[in-house]
Amino acid sequence: MELRTELPVIFEQFAEQRKNSFLHVKELKDKGIPVVGVFCTYFPQEIAMAMGACVVGLCSTSDETIKDAERDLPSNLCPLIKSSYGFALTDKCPFFYFSDLIVGETTCDGKKKMYEFLGEFKPVHIMELPNRQSEDGYQMYRNEMIRFREALESHFGVTITEDQIRKAIHVRNEERKALKSLYELMRLDPVPMKGEQLYSVLFGSTFRFDKEQVAKDIYALIEKVKAEYSEGKHLEKMPRILITGSPSSGGAMKVVRAIEENGGVVVAYENCGGSKSCDELVDESDPDVYGALARRYLNIGCSCMTPNPNRFDLLGRMIEEYKPDAVVEIVLQACHTYSVESLKVKRFVQDNYNLPYLKVETDYSTSDIGQINTRVSALIEML
Repeated sequence: MELRTELPVIFEQFAEQRKNSFLHVKELKDKGIPVVGVFCTYFPQEIAMAMGACVVGLCSTSDETIKDAERDLPSNLCPLIKSSYGFALTDKCPFFYFSDLIVGETTCDGKKKMYEFLGEFKPVHIMELPNRQSEDGYQMYRNEMIRFREALESHFGVTITEDQIRKAIHVRNEERKALKSLYELMRLDPVPMKGEQLYSVLFGSTFRFDKEQVAKDIYALIEKVKAEYSEGKHLEKMPRILITGSPSSGGAMKVVRAIEENGGVVVAYENCGGSKSCDELVDESDPDVYGALARRYLNIGCSCMTPNPNRFDLLGRMIEEYKPDAVVEIVLQACHTYSVESLKVKRFVQDNYNLPYLKVETDYSTSDIGQINTRVSALIEML
């Protein structure tokens, strides 16, 4: 990525990255490179990267195949789960088609049962996720890291060394540092870019398979944004919104668009795909490589954890650093853990920071866009 490229073009390149990588993953497959399909932020990419595998996020953000999924799954299930299964069932997800192994994790009961059906199409490995961020939990997930390494070695007929894992940890840490440096630009007021543009880079970078090049391209983008900002090229001052809750990619991005089409700007994403994914690094100095991985990944503050103090630690830091005027929580329908925990989030935001809070419960369809626009515009008008 060259610095002379215009910023809108750069953002568009990242937004189109997922689609472009459909062909790239086939090229990698043709070269004999293993492909591992994944769903969740808890997945330890470093172990798969250590064996030279290509890690791909599977299709699960569109309502395109939900009708197909509902032939087998309950209609009142979370849209992310139905979308994941539907794309696998219909063979409409190239990443699923080319994956040699699917890795799931026990973050929720719906996904656990859905993985049983996925096992009818592809080899599936399930990582057992503890529900508590305790010392026993870390030890359990450390054991899961080793079990996953052994599963890869058995399935692909390879040997994965700790040195290889350490190298992958360093590469991923550098990518996380770059992405964090990018979204920290949104601390500026006025902001240098729209929140949807920021998310297009965060989400699009997950479909760039050369992770060392990703970090270089992100830093080049940062320099470009800084240069234009110093020339006065930035958005006008407007109400600042922090997003939390369920993953907001794909169909759920309609909430972000509603915010930014009604006069606000999303300055930070606490949820999956945002800060949760790259806020914390793996400790490269830890002699116990599996323990370091387990601790870093289990520290993610997902609502599947009980209690879940790490989410509120991160949310509080982000409110203090990004200074939002309001917090909007996106909750996917039937995502019970986030839905139940939303009361704690509301109390946390209002009692500790005296900020307006809006909960938007939605799915991947377009049927509620009008209602979302009405509610969001009322919030921004109040600000």
